[in-house]
Amino acid sequence: MNRTVAVIGGGYGGSAVAKALDAEADVLLIEPRDAFVNAAGSLRALTQPDWAGNMFFPYDALMTRGTVIRDRAVSADPGGVTLESGRRVEADYLVLASGSSYVYPAKPDADTTGAALDDLRETHKELAAADRVLIAGAGPVGLELAGEIKEVWPRKWVTVVDPVEHLLPGFHPELREELHRQLDALDVRLLLGAGLTAPPAPRSGRAETFTVATDGGAEITADIWFRAYGVHVNSEYLADGRLTARTAQGEVPVTETLNVCGHDHVYAVGDITDVAEAKRAGHAMSHAEVVAENILAQLRGERAPAVYRPSSDLMILLPLGTRGGVGQMATEDGPSVLPAEAVAEYKGADLFTGRFAELFGTA
Repeated sequence: MNRTVAVIGGGYGGSAVAKALDAEADVLLIEPRDAFVNAAGSLRALTQPDWAGNMFFPYDALMTRGTVIRDRAVSADPGGVTLESGRRVEADYLVLASGSSYVYPAKPDADTTGAALDDLRETHKELAAADRVLIAGAGPVGLELAGEIKEVWPRKWVTVVDPVEHLLPGFHPELREELHRQLDALDVRLLLGAGLTAPPAPRSGRAETFTVATDGGAEITADIWFRAYGVHVNSEYLADGRLTARTAQGEVPVTETLNVCGHDHVYAVGDITDVAEAKRAGHAMSHAEVVAENILAQLRGERAPAVYRPSSDLMILLPLGTRGGVGQMATEDGPSVLPAEAVAEYKGADLFTGRFAELFGTA
């Protein structure tokens, strides 16, 4: 008799787990969206709406046997999941893969592809009409957005403001110097060590001229702004404590085998875990490999053998449009800084769309 595995969340980690277990278990993938969203493509989808369809991958071809349940989890316990619709899903194994949310446009708000594309097209029109752009947040999202805007509209006035004193602290000095050089070449203005005294009055992504002040006394006038900070872990369905307690950040404590603490049949992957590492799609997919291996072993009556070892090495691929950007990878000899050409080849040219076309059977 096949065992049932319920996977909560069809993002990077959840989709990979579901596909890996499809042949050996009855997989139920619980996901409110009608398609997988490759969030790495969101910012390009904003600036190039004709390209935007490339970031959505229907779940139809992800699995051959499993079932996608378009619903939202509202509670979880050791025996299964309760859904927003009121439906109860019983499961022998449970994988928490609900990820995190981020302010639009870095991640779409809408649950349907059509509505998400409509939102992107509308915001694109607002951005196209604005001459001066303010981006609040000089992390990877804010800088990547600046690069995408400059590739399409090189003459737009783009300012990035952030209270931090330095870009990408902790990364190799050569990378940070190269990042400054490329931003200067794009004519992106950086205001670091200067937070805004208050958010701009207009809604983020809406074209309307405004003036704001920094806590250093500078004034900035722009025609549109975007917020590029603020990750939120999607774990509200665990708030009742029926399955596990959460950390102050909303994360779930896990063991080295990525079991939720106290449960040998419940796992977690991706941003929802309390694993001490950066929240990255690549890490979520590595978690998925470990969890799939362990559940497959348990299905065979064996002990879960795979252990996840987080890496302390800082890694990043930060494209600035299709041709520019900076990157850092870990090697046996220490961190290696990548040239812009390598960043474009690995990520910037297609933002991983080819990789997910293979995963979702749309290549």
